[in-house]
Amino acid sequence: MQQIKIKGGIPLKGEISISGAKNAALPLMTAALLTDEPLILTNMPDLADITSMLALLDQHGVYLTSDLPSKTLTLTAQKIHNTTAPYDIVRKMRASILVLGPLLARCGQAEVSLPGGCAIGVRPIDIHLNGLRDLGAEIDLLDGYIHAKAPKGLLGTTITMPIISVTATENLMMAACLAKGETRLINAAREPEIIDLAHCLIAMGADVSGAGTDTITIQGTARLHGATHRVIPDRIETGTYAMAAAITKGSLHLTNTSLDLIPSASALLQKSGITLNPTEQGFTVETPTGAIQGVDVMTEPYPGFATDLQAQMMALMTTCQGASLVTETIWENRFMHVPELCRMGANITVHGSSALVRGVPSLRGAPVMATDLRASVCLVLAGLAAEGETLISRVYHLDRGYERVEDKLGRCGAIIERIAE
Repeated sequence: MQQIKIKGGIPLKGEISISGAKNAALPLMTAALLTDEPLILTNMPDLADITSMLALLDQHGVYLTSDLPSKTLTLTAQKIHNTTAPYDIVRKMRASILVLGPLLARCGQAEVSLPGGCAIGVRPIDIHLNGLRDLGAEIDLLDGYIHAKAPKGLLGTTITMPIISVTATENLMMAACLAKGETRLINAAREPEIIDLAHCLIAMGADVSGAGTDTITIQGTARLHGATHRVIPDRIETGTYAMAAAITKGSLHLTNTSLDLIPSASALLQKSGITLNPTEQGFTVETPTGAIQGVDVMTEPYPGFATDLQAQMMALMTTCQGASLVTETIWENRFMHVPELCRMGANITVHGSSALVRGVPSLRGAPVMATDLRASVCLVLAGLAAEGETLISRVYHLDRGYERVEDKLGRCGAIIERIAE
């Protein structure tokens, strides 16, 4: 086990290059299952979740080559020799469910372990399964596995999703690309990662329109071909480092990204007094000389405020002037970072799905424990701002979604290091 040690109170100054988006890269990797030709992905992040997906695709028969210096990954699924996604791999990462649609569409069958629950809440897969049933698949749940069959292929249809689901939208988009006829996905997710996947599928020969709106239309085709595609910048990492600049009263230039990726977060940061200015490479973050003002936050599907930025924004609000009401509408158990922030002197009161945050003059360093991916980086932000030393345990969560966080922050003046527990 490893820990991260931070000596806080130092304003961040410098430049941080934003990595490729984890939540875009994972579905793009599974899209390789749709063709027997190479899919080349550039701007790939080096993360634990990417490694887990590589292991899953490898056992399906995908041939993998990578060029780490150029952040390029080539995936070739010339022949799929195994259509089972085993529990030992799926349990590590819920995004493993994304192999279900491509395997079923190309091979006519798939057996994928049920992913179960996770730390931040239950994520039901009914939308995935019902959507695939609408496309003509026969699906049974047996011994903890999803057994899906479509021996005569999938048939295009209209699917209305009861709630917005990013992974279900991605799964059904990919399955529909090899279905016969037209598929319409109504109440589809609109995240930038959905648009990125659509662009990649189109480069592979798919006919996809409407990505970025609530209705996506796919005209099925008999086969897809290989392509080269660049992964979009990570909007969650973008927002995280913008908040890191704010919480330390520093100034950063974030490159390889865009303010357009974080419309709601940037609006709230500017409302609190942070200055964000676009540049040719990305944008700058400047903090005011006076106090940052508390603002109310409510998580919503894109283009609303991202639930994956809620913990980081709460950390920032603990140091602001006045009070802030943070309301979580996506996951039912995503306030597990609150007790850890309170150990550092934060004043937070939770009422159901809302947390009232009253700003304090300063946070204090303390031993704390990460409970999930976004909570882990929330504690890093709090540690950067706190007086004294903060020691964060269970930082393996952090490695799932943030590439070389100590290096990026260290180059901007932070005193941060990874140590053995």
